[in-house]
Amino acid sequence: MVHAVDNQPPHHVVIVGGGFGGLYAAKALANTSVKVTLIDKRNFHLFQPLLYQVATGTVSPADISSPLRSVLSRSKNTQVLLGQVNQIDPEAQTVMVGKEAISYDSLIVATGAKHSYFGKDEWSEFAPGLKTVEDAIEMRRRIFMAFEAAEKETDPEIRARWLTFVIVGGGPTGVELAGAIAELAYNTLKQDFRKIDTSEAQVILLEGLDRVLPPFAPELSQEAAKSLEKLGVNVQTSTFVTNLENEIVTMKQGDVVKQIGAKTVLWAAGVKASPVGKALHSSTGVELDRAGRVIVEPDLSISGYENIFVVGDLAHFAHQNGKPLPAVAPVATQEGEYVASLIQKRLSQETLPPFNYIDRGSLAVIGQNHAVVDLGFMKLKGFFAWLFWLFVHIYYLIEFDNKIVVMTQWIWNYFTRNRGARLITGAEVLADDFSQSVNSPQPAPVQEREVVKV
Repeated sequence: MVHAVDNQPPHHVVIVGGGFGGLYAAKALANTSVKVTLIDKRNFHLFQPLLYQVATGTVSPADISSPLRSVLSRSKNTQVLLGQVNQIDPEAQTVMVGKEAISYDSLIVATGAKHSYFGKDEWSEFAPGLKTVEDAIEMRRRIFMAFEAAEKETDPEIRARWLTFVIVGGGPTGVELAGAIAELAYNTLKQDFRKIDTSEAQVILLEGLDRVLPPFAPELSQEAAKSLEKLGVNVQTSTFVTNLENEIVTMKQGDVVKQIGAKTVLWAAGVKASPVGKALHSSTGVELDRAGRVIVEPDLSISGYENIFVVGDLAHFAHQNGKPLPAVAPVATQEGEYVASLIQKRLSQETLPPFNYIDRGSLAVIGQNHAVVDLGFMKLKGFFAWLFWLFVHIYYLIEFDNKIVVMTQWIWNYFTRNRGARLITGAEVLADDFSQSVNSPQPAPVQEREVVKV
């Protein structure tokens, strides 16, 4: 254990990652007696719960991003470094950022996770996930380019593929994506095209378990499914995707194999830990779970190294109910704040009980005016749940100007049903060439199994 010593340099806390866990740890240590260095490969904090709104043209990336230096500018004991940690030496107590070694007294690792294709990484070419700004912009490009390409397509079968959107994964991200795309197709874009009827689009949500939103109470999952179906989403549960190739989604429902022809497939089905977990395993021998997350102690430290902590999506914490805590922002936030408090207690030669996550509830929005909220002691659905969802997300946005911008945008969208961030950016490619650039190789005829029109 490390204690503060008179006439010695201040205790140096290095935080790797500026997501919810890392940023909230840094904010909790602001203007204390310790020295803090926050290292991130991005210069901004991203409010990931609203990434799906970037992907569907509701808000712009800057609306849900906050520059780390700006957020921590008043924390005079905190330095922000732009860089990527490529090596951790627990014996020398250093992290390598490029060729520079940065020493630490306490290390907080909060590098998060990325989407997982369950060993089928080649699927990423056909089905982008949603973890970064770049992911959201690519999704947005594919979604809106699909409508543009359909407008120019004369072959009815190919046009139908352009207007088919398959979302894999029925958790909160998948449900929110499906609802937002359905609102785009059946409301927002309905008057914008001349040769196609966007309401003929198919939005299909696939979930491997027997209900959407598995972490929620069954009655809320049922309510979410009903709300999606009212929006026009085709919800298919107990459905496993077995292949993505040549614009064909192959899926298995029980013993039945089906295929769907779709040019736009979006992935929301799983996550895996960042590569820093493997780096920690190599340098400390700490155990990892199957998803690559670091198995932590009750105080979020790692076995054998009480001054190295792992928080957020990278941490496998199963000391509370025997099950690992979910990879959601509230968990990361509370873990970051706990570790910051623990470090300060140790420096005062005090102790702190093991980490205990307080579950304040789960939320998911299903289009305009519909949401489900599970607070444990109370469950909400419909319009009032939607209002609660709006309030919570505005409250937790990091900067005040982001709160104002997003709230104003939501109010405008509510009354006009218009989405002002419907920009097609990224690769400069015309709709004629879009199929080749995104879904190469070109689609092959489907043989043996019928392409299901659902």
